Amino acid sequence: MVTLVMVMLVAPLSSTSADSTDDQGGVQGVPPEYEPWIIRAAAACQHPELTPALLAAQIQQESGFRAQAGSHAGAQGPAQFVPGTWATWGRDADGNGRNDPHDIGDAVTAQGRLMCSLIGQAKTSRLRDDPRRLALAGYNAGWGAVQRFGGVPPVTFAGGETFHYVRIIMASMKKFEARPGGGLSVRGSGSGPDALRRAARYIGTPYSYGGGTPERPGTGFCDQRNGYANGRCAASSTVGFDCSSLVQYGYWPSLQLPRTAAAQFSATSDRPVARARLKPGDLVFWSNGSGIYHVGFYAGEGHVLHAPRTGRDVTVEPLDSAMPAADYFGATRP
Repeated sequence: MVTLVMVMLVAPLSSTSADSTDDQGGVQGVPPEYEPWIIRAAAACQHPELTPALLAAQIQQESGFRAQAGSHAGAQGPAQFVPGTWATWGRDADGNGRNDPHDIGDAVTAQGRLMCSLIGQAKTSRLRDDPRRLALAGYNAGWGAVQRFGGVPPVTFAGGETFHYVRIIMASMKKFEARPGGGLSVRGSGSGPDALRRAARYIGTPYSYGGGTPERPGTGFCDQRNGYANGRCAASSTVGFDCSSLVQYGYWPSLQLPRTAAAQFSATSDRPVARARLKPGDLVFWSNGSGIYHVGFYAGEGHVLHAPRTGRDVTVEPLDSAMPAADYFGATRP
């Protein structure tokens, strides 16, 4: 489908931090090179209606995830921006020195900014329809068409292109929604299993040193030793979690744990758990000569769910090999 948003009546919303307060979950079924950008684009919007699944379904309809896609109307790239609209919304998100609608990172984050603005416009428009449907119609046909028809343009408009564009995307969102628990089977109920399920929604989300909040993934920072990849500060441009922010997110808000692994151990050390008695949701810690440096969730059956380090993603792996075995320090039950 062609993005026809040449006449825009919506002003760009101010950029929002990836650390805002809505929980939009992960995404599945997308090419791996798209996943972190889709998550980042959704995380940067303050409107919970803009989910990774919605963005993924829209990209599927726009271009089939083809970065070099083009159209007879001049739309370009995976999100099918026409030049006039790209001039407003495009930015060099991937830091390669080019502001290019064919670059996946640039295109998806621009798509997210435009959709976020359109959803905001829809929510204040008094139009009686799902803001997602209205935003999609605005993306495809321009907000002026939405205003003119008082909602999604009818099937008689533009050969039904916008009408079917909205219908198809809304119907296909479900297949891109990450499975509850990220596909991890968590047995039992209570605060521990519930926290584990909540954190597992972000399996596959990048590690970001200092990134993430109790509410959602976010960009991090680099200190003199951590957060770097290939000689550059990866954390400052990576939306994700580090080990302790993932734990904090999992238990929030019913239990408001402090931020660092060491502080989380101190806050729960009065409830130690022997390794042989671990249950899903218990916290497991590793330490070296510098002190406690890592924390994760016990995930059952000898596995841990954790955010390992820069360059890796939130994952489930054997407890014995998740970190150096000699560094295993102990476990607690929050």
